[in-house]
Amino acid sequence: AMAEGPPRGRTPSPGPGGAPGPPSPRAAGAAAGSAGPLSPPAAASKWVRLNVGGTYFVSTRQTLCREPKSFLCRLCCQDGPELGSDKDETGAYLIDRDPTYFGPILNYLRHGKLIINKELAEEGVLEEAEFYNIASLVRLVKERIRDNENRTSQGPVKHVYRVLQCQEEELTQMVSTMSDGWKFEQLISIGSSYNYGNEDQAEFLCVVSRELNNSTNGIVKEPSEKAKV
Repeated sequence: AMAEGPPRGRTPSPGPGGAPGPPSPRAAGAAAGSAGPLSPPAAASKWVRLNVGGTYFVSTRQTLCREPKSFLCRLCCQDGPELGSDKDETGAYLIDRDPTYFGPILNYLRHGKLIINKELAEEGVLEEAEFYNIASLVRLVKERIRDNENRTSQGPVKHVYRVLQCQEEELTQMVSTMSDGWKFEQLISIGSSYNYGNEDQAEFLCVVSRELNNSTNGIVKEPSEKAKV
């Protein structure tokens, strides 16, 4: 009679010496597949964490290296940082600066525009731009500060208005010859009561204005002869 094989579902009989026999190829394949695909090694991340005065900022190396000579580029350069810097327990670069003014610095590196919230002093942004050695941003902030100073020294812009009465045929010539800072504001028709020859001519009121910015130390200068005319 033929000997019966091992029952289905049971563990194969041990090999010589009581050691279990080699696993079948199918079993080996199943064991290897049970662990799942190996995750790729964590490569150098393109994201960088910065701890600026206790506040965390996250950006890319490409953004931080947009200004090649800046402090941030030298700190986080992909080819090897030029500056030595301590890191906190999360691996973020430690920078002992005011985080309040770091936002405009980082946003400028992101999109190239200078955006400063109203509650932030432009002088503070300038100080940080100089510390991080971002020359183009330093120029922009200085221009913004200079423009604001000029606007403040001039005071609020005032306007002087005049109302001129003219006939229909004089209207085009009058508007086209306005000069010396005067500009057209409004035209008001007051009817056709003026008779010129055999035709009725409509009359208008023409409102013109001019900026009154010719004052020095509170003394308003007289307008030029051309403006008087």
